[in-house]
Amino acid sequence: MNSTALLLFAGTMLISLWATMRVKSVYARWSQVPARSGASGAEVAAAILDRAGIRDVEIVAHDEMLGDHYDPLHKRLVLSQQNYYGQSVAALGVSAHECGHAIQHAQAYGPLHMRMAAVGATQFAQHIVLILPILGFFSGLLYQALWGMAIAWGVIMLFNLVTLPVEFDASSRAKEILSSMGFIGTEEEVRGVKQTLDAAGWTYVAAFITSLAYLLWHLLPLIGGGRRD
Repeated sequence: MNSTALLLFAGTMLISLWATMRVKSVYARWSQVPARSGASGAEVAAAILDRAGIRDVEIVAHDEMLGDHYDPLHKRLVLSQQNYYGQSVAALGVSAHECGHAIQHAQAYGPLHMRMAAVGATQFAQHIVLILPILGFFSGLLYQALWGMAIAWGVIMLFNLVTLPVEFDASSRAKEILSSMGFIGTEEEVRGVKQTLDAAGWTYVAAFITSLAYLLWHLLPLIGGGRRD
């Protein structure tokens, strides 16, 4: 692998590390700032879904910190304990963001449905990138394994690319809804929600850049060096 590819790979790892540290730091800060509305994340989520006319989505709590997500298959909005019961600016921002995904689902938002359709292929590709290096090494079919890895990382990269508009749209909806419904109103609360959701958004940007780097890592030798038996 040439030096350019190595530098590209190292750079993406640093971006990913920075994004992870950034979201944890920002969340920790704003999770200590209570919202003046006094509403919990679960209460905010319930109010947002009710106003959107969505009454078939279950709101549940779980133990994993920052593992909040919307499950379109089972129509469940899953919040960490901190965000389900929490009344902080961060808790309200995260809860409203996940509601944004539920609203996207109800409105048949195109990029969300594209991401849902690609889940199976992406999970298969994630297994491939773990197995193929071993198979290629023991079988001696390193060239074929390299192409397989490049294709698999291409699938993962495209999934991460489609994820970007889904996440940014949900964050945009969250900021607007929280303000319009009166759950946040002060400049500090608006800033806190924005910083929390923007920091989270960088983790998805980092995931895309990282998958792109892995794609190039496996593809460049094939393009630049030809077949290597």
